[in-house]
Amino acid sequence: MIDLHCHILPRVDDGAKDLEESLEMARLAVSEGITHILATPHHQNKMWMNDKQKVQTLVSELQVALNEQNIPLTVFPGQEVRLYGELLKDIKEGTIQFIDEGNQYLLLEFPTSQVPAYTERLFFQLESKGVTPIIVHPERNRVFLKEPERLKELVDKGALAQLTAASYTGGFGKEIQKFSKQLIEANLVHFIASDAHNTQNRSFHMQEAMQLLKKEYGQQTVDQYNQLTKDIVNGEWAYPQPAQSIRKKKRFGLF
Repeated sequence: MIDLHCHILPRVDDGAKDLEESLEMARLAVSEGITHILATPHHQNKMWMNDKQKVQTLVSELQVALNEQNIPLTVFPGQEVRLYGELLKDIKEGTIQFIDEGNQYLLLEFPTSQVPAYTERLFFQLESKGVTPIIVHPERNRVFLKEPERLKELVDKGALAQLTAASYTGGFGKEIQKFSKQLIEANLVHFIASDAHNTQNRSFHMQEAMQLLKKEYGQQTVDQYNQLTKDIVNGEWAYPQPAQSIRKKKRFGLF
């Protein structure tokens, strides 16, 4: 199993606080059946700056430690990039770490309470340069929660989206869990990742999520999600199912 969103690098953001915690996270990941992790520290979110060179260096150091501890886990470099206006400039200057070697797929994080006004224009510019934006944890964005058509518009135009395992299994509450299921049913999310930050309150839940996905939607959906994840990491073209609208149930009254 591949986890394409994880804060396993030590001392760079609100993820692992030191190398020992990184190793603890790695052991837990392996116990859940994870074989490959993309280390995706926060970047450009005002609190943390983790440019491409820094991430690559830290990933190499972590892999050495994993090998020394005989932990059978392979770590690749990535970033969770907060959406910002100078993104195209920084891509050109080489400070942005894509999650595939072909520089085709990029994890992008929206502010929790908004979808920036320039999003559609920036996504169009990215896609015109052959870059596919991947929206991380859209189920926890308040705008998408209230107006899921806003997410569908972006997906219809070529964006992909990643669901957090704990959101689907109920770790962020019933409302987000319900919305996560609606996103799955509407083909508005395309893979599940952990977004793990530690082994306590922000753990992996990947095994639990995949078991639940199989129970509720069948092995074919599990295989589809796993294949899309492999395609992304390999830099191959992803072919998701067509997105559908989430239909809100109307409340009926007497008048």
